[in-house]
Amino acid sequence: MTEAGSNARLTGGCRCGAVRYEVDRPVQAAICHCEDCRRSSGAPMVGWMGVAATSFRVTKGEARAWSSNGQAHRHFCATCGTGLYYLNEALISGIVDVQIATLDDPTAVSPDIQVQVAERLPWAAHIHQLPVFDRYPD
Repeated sequence: MTEAGSNARLTGGCRCGAVRYEVDRPVQAAICHCEDCRRSSGAPMVGWMGVAATSFRVTKGEARAWSSNGQAHRHFCATCGTGLYYLNEALISGIVDVQIATLDDPTAVSPDIQVQVAERLPWAAHIHQLPVFDRYPD
């Protein structure tokens, strides 16, 4: 999940730099396939790392929150639209789910599970079988 022996705080933020955060090492990391993640990100799946809420700190700016149901609150940059973190006390009390790709070094955390695979897009199960290119093909 994280680099062995790493006790340093992790830092990250949005695309434009208006919102920055820092966190301790995650307690878990996952790829989520749920429809809610897909619709809010515009991506087929989202990588999340769960960190203790007590270790999460916004260091610059303020994220805007949106909730479709009053329990789950997705936070994003109001300037550039980058999705940043997710709070849901009813489902994951005491945890802030942070989007791994918003880390300054997204290689510092790698998911070790996939969740909500019941909602996974059918083709995502076979994505590893698609041809790969280092850049756009000619």
